[in-house]
Amino acid sequence: MTGETIVTVTGNLVADPEIRFTEQGTPVARFRVASTPRVYDRRNGQWTDGEPLFITCTVWRHVAEHVCESLQRGMHVIVQGRLRQRTYADHEGIRRTVFDLDADDVGLSLRHRIAYTDSALPSALARPPAPAPPPAVQGAPGHERQPRPQRHGGWARVR
Repeated sequence: MTGETIVTVTGNLVADPEIRFTEQGTPVARFRVASTPRVYDRRNGQWTDGEPLFITCTVWRHVAEHVCESLQRGMHVIVQGRLRQRTYADHEGIRRTVFDLDADDVGLSLRHRIAYTDSALPSALARPPAPAPPPAVQGAPGHERQPRPQRHGGWARVR
């Protein structure tokens, strides 16, 4: 939408996402992301942690269910959505302003790790079926040799 502030935040989940349901049964999940910039200090030649940003993210409907089933505390995530500002009075009557993120998309960051999925892959990307074990090459009794696997197309194949 026009005029909305779209931001992308990368960081670590502070806690496991929590899911709730509205009176109409719509799932909504909330989670917090901590994003800490790394700053290079030229005086001492070292990287140091900057001031951390903690932002509460809200995600709705099927994405909320996917987030709760897929993510957990400590995972490095990428969140994109609309930045929202809200003002409230705390228990002492002081007005506070906070920023939240209404997330449209959430995913794992692959910068530091590999992600595995158990969903079906498209046939073009599917792993080829494991070949049947090759017959042993004749040799001295008890010393049968197995042919060496050859690397081909990213998968080990036995000729």
